[in-house]
Amino acid sequence: MPGSPDRRDEKLDGLTLQVRRSLSKDVVDLLRAALVRGTFTPGEHLSEAAIAEKLGVSRGPIREAFVALEREGLLTLERHRGARVTGLSQTDIDEIYELRKALERLAVERAVKHATDEDFAELADVVKQMRSAVKAADAHAVAALDVRFHDGIYRAAHHSRLYLSWSNLRPQIETFLHSRSTDTIDYLDKAVREHTEILDVLRTRSKRNATRLIDSHIRDSYDRLTELSL
Repeated sequence: MPGSPDRRDEKLDGLTLQVRRSLSKDVVDLLRAALVRGTFTPGEHLSEAAIAEKLGVSRGPIREAFVALEREGLLTLERHRGARVTGLSQTDIDEIYELRKALERLAVERAVKHATDEDFAELADVVKQMRSAVKAADAHAVAALDVRFHDGIYRAAHHSRLYLSWSNLRPQIETFLHSRSTDTIDYLDKAVREHTEILDVLRTRSKRNATRLIDSHIRDSYDRLTELSL
């Protein structure tokens, strides 16, 4: 039938593009998890060719993943050399936490007003999992759940652009938690208690109390990271 081959080609092209996008996302998620958990050290060079060979994929998805992770502040692209793992200075930490404080205050202000019962249930489930991770002394699991809890606050704010801003900052926050806060017993001792308190005050719908508590929580997190970096 005239024209049929062209239509078949278009369908195949579309399928190929979809697979490529999915593969790239898988590679981004895999490399992000490795970077966040400290598998690679700051300043270390990452080779497109070496990672592509290890994963059994072409270099295209690796290159796309490097670009995405550079936007998240985890990698720095180097011409003809692949990428270098970003090392964050005290100035970087200062800037990130100043921005986080502003974003999270807005998220909390909106969450006390717009959060649903389902939102609160999801936050409560994260705290439950965090409690189990603390009992198991699994610091990395606690750090991941810590970020997931705050992610839930942004979701509860029901503000798409605010959530996007947080998403761009989140990988660097998670990197801090995995690399530094997990080195202290103090972090595990406080994790469940502090996040339970945040959830409880959000449920009261008190904007004043919720913003005061989140400001204190973020300030303590910043202070802990700063002390450990000295």
